[in-house]
Amino acid sequence: MNVLTSTSKFVLFNSVMFLLISCMSCSDKEKKIEQAKHKKKIHYHEKQTLTKNFKGKYVPVLCYHAIREINKDDSANKKTYSVTPSNFATQIKALADNGYISITPEKLRDFYTKQKPLPEKPIVITFDDGRKEQYSIGATTLEKHHFKGVFFIMTVTIGKENYMNKNEIKSLSDKGHSIGCHTWDHNKVTGYKKDDWEKQLSKPKHQLENITHKPVTSFAYPYGVWNRTAADSIKNNGFTTAFIVYGKPDASVPLYTIKRIVVKNSWSTKDFLNNLTKGM
Repeated sequence: MNVLTSTSKFVLFNSVMFLLISCMSCSDKEKKIEQAKHKKKIHYHEKQTLTKNFKGKYVPVLCYHAIREINKDDSANKKTYSVTPSNFATQIKALADNGYISITPEKLRDFYTKQKPLPEKPIVITFDDGRKEQYSIGATTLEKHHFKGVFFIMTVTIGKENYMNKNEIKSLSDKGHSIGCHTWDHNKVTGYKKDDWEKQLSKPKHQLENITHKPVTSFAYPYGVWNRTAADSIKNNGFTTAFIVYGKPDASVPLYTIKRIVVKNSWSTKDFLNNLTKGM
């Protein structure tokens, strides 16, 4: 009788343990299923949802490169992407005199996606490549008129001759200017292979974030050239806006094809101001 009782207890104990383990296993499975439901999936060709404001309000975005004296023997390319210090100062003063207020890429994004208000005459002032004079002349001139700029840095040149160093980049960020990514070495994004995305997007982004101690969420395409694969990769690397210089914004990825105006040194003040409204 005692043997039977012991056997019964043993069977009963095993049965209870089996049920407990089964319940715990089911609970874990249910948790995993629930987590999977809430986990955000990446849709590489997902169309962005924007407010009607994206088409309803035009915000000019300026693009500067070199701020330097122009010599008559300079190549056509150098002349195209250069503005003299005096003309730059005149252009920025004209913006201030005409009531423009600078905004960041984040504020532009929030306006288009969340209908957050903007100043009556907003403008985004961007600089490509991270040249030294953009710090010494560009930012200094902007600050005289209470403007903030967006500086797109290619990280391969940081600390090299004629380019900003880490302290200067950090100083710009500390003063309220925006720091964006312009790849590692300025190669066109349309030619990237598998490993290039980390080298050209992910690592430079993290490097700039380590310098500024702030998120880096804006990107400028080298040469303004882009394709849909690049736009998707830029989005999936944590960037929320990307800027082009040629062509029109793509309706399926408008936040990753924001058009910029390459400012010309040859423009008069009237030409400069007129070009700000061409997209309206």
